[in-house]
Amino acid sequence: MKNIYEVQSANKIKSFVIVVLFAVFVTFATYILAQAMGIYMGYDPGGLGFVGIALIVSGVSTLFSYYFSDRIVLRISKARPANKVEDKIFTSVAENLCIGAGIPVPKLYVIEDSAPNAFATGRDPNHAVVCATTGLLSKLTRTELEGVIAHELTHIKNYDIRLMALVSVMVGLVALLADWFLRISWHGGGNRDRDKGGIAALILVLGLIFAILSPIIAKLIQLAISRRREFMADAGGIGITRQPQGLIAALEKISSDHEPLEAANKATAHLYIVNPFKDKSGRAVEKLASLFNTHPPLSERIVALQKML
Repeated sequence: MKNIYEVQSANKIKSFVIVVLFAVFVTFATYILAQAMGIYMGYDPGGLGFVGIALIVSGVSTLFSYYFSDRIVLRISKARPANKVEDKIFTSVAENLCIGAGIPVPKLYVIEDSAPNAFATGRDPNHAVVCATTGLLSKLTRTELEGVIAHELTHIKNYDIRLMALVSVMVGLVALLADWFLRISWHGGGNRDRDKGGIAALILVLGLIFAILSPIIAKLIQLAISRRREFMADAGGIGITRQPQGLIAALEKISSDHEPLEAANKATAHLYIVNPFKDKSGRAVEKLASLFNTHPPLSERIVALQKML
């Protein structure tokens, strides 16, 4: 059996390693793509002007999402503000857990949907939202609900939204540079007659390889970071409630409910505590598809939590 602190420490180390490797990969891919574009356009190696343009475009779009995504998500999900009369258990659980977590009580919202699920969003603990479905509030016991809400509060406490916004900027940077290079390579516009030396030719070849593969690799690493943050949120939630069985029972109950969440879509699915689409693909397909999921398989999360019993 592992105690909560050992699990949290291990998750933090793994998450840190993935983030560092991601930053190294993005830096290297950005350098190669920028150099290749510069050479193709007829400039000497060394210019990184394209990086600045791509960073501005990616940064502005992500910044807009960072500040306004919570309002957009709530509107798309048709969520209503929770109140202390209709949603007494939800509000009291959140308030009590926030005292234990040492963070302000976030804005609480409810989605009128019988499928059990929940999510957290917002840019920091002072501008955060926790949203639960009526299905979650009606189908879980108070202990199970505490496990779910504590998981979401941990996302807020760990600034996961802020981290994923930064990761999105880096993924967008690589994707833009790769797209630009492929466009000018395939549709012309570059200085094709320029005499390219050995190093320049090598950079062009590497640029083409990175233009094709780096967006895919960057996205996979981004999803790996997201999955690792889910493990951290599970462990962090247990650190707040001190009751692993509550979250385990909640995840088992949610996973056994096969009703899809109608309020969810591809743009918001990554926010929820479990996949709201209830994928029923085969075992082999499921393993391959897990590489492209924002959440780790529920079975792995439950096994990790059971080790803390």
